[in-house]
Amino acid sequence: MSDPITVLLADDQALLRSAFRVLLDSEPDMRVVGEAADGERAVELARVHTPDVVLMDIRMPGTDGLAATRAICSDPALAAVRVVMLTTFEVDEYVVESLRAGASGFLGKGAEPDELLAAIRIAAAGEALLSPAATKGLIATFLAQGESLAAPLAEHADRLAALTGREREVLTHVAGGLSNEEIGGRLAVSPLTVKTHVNRAMAKLGARDRAQLVVVAYESGLVRPGAG
Repeated sequence: MSDPITVLLADDQALLRSAFRVLLDSEPDMRVVGEAADGERAVELARVHTPDVVLMDIRMPGTDGLAATRAICSDPALAAVRVVMLTTFEVDEYVVESLRAGASGFLGKGAEPDELLAAIRIAAAGEALLSPAATKGLIATFLAQGESLAAPLAEHADRLAALTGREREVLTHVAGGLSNEEIGGRLAVSPLTVKTHVNRAMAKLGARDRAQLVVVAYESGLVRPGAG
């Protein structure tokens, strides 16, 4: 049997942390290794336990989840740690900033238990960390930003030049919320081939995961809010 997925819980609500712990510890393939009530403690515990996944509340007193995520994701010693943000609202003003900081995805606090467990397993596996539904939520956030994304960020636009034509095409579909299977169907290639293109695009763009690709696709100007 493989080692359980280790999870760190970061939320200022003790009752919510307790509920998450009971749920996660009841799963044979998961183990909660720590709890933090603020971002500073979350970073400390992440460095102690190097968990597979951190469930991080965006809004916490003191050091918030955004600052904590940035600290974790910028630490080379924690490169294997994946952060899943927890948000109260479907479109949170900090969602995009969280993904820019390195988070692998986000989940509403009202999500069903099965959704939460699935998100943790997906994040730990390093696969498509944003579900189609979550990707659409992210895209909606970009659309809501409107003019703030009108001008492409030069840093992303320059890196985009390193992609092949097919990698750019795949990236466009990833930003549209399509799975590897759906992209493969559109391009008449296998999902494995799509995954290879996705992985190469991530390497060239310096993206940690699929969530980062969505951000880069919009910020580089490859995909524009309101287009299509």
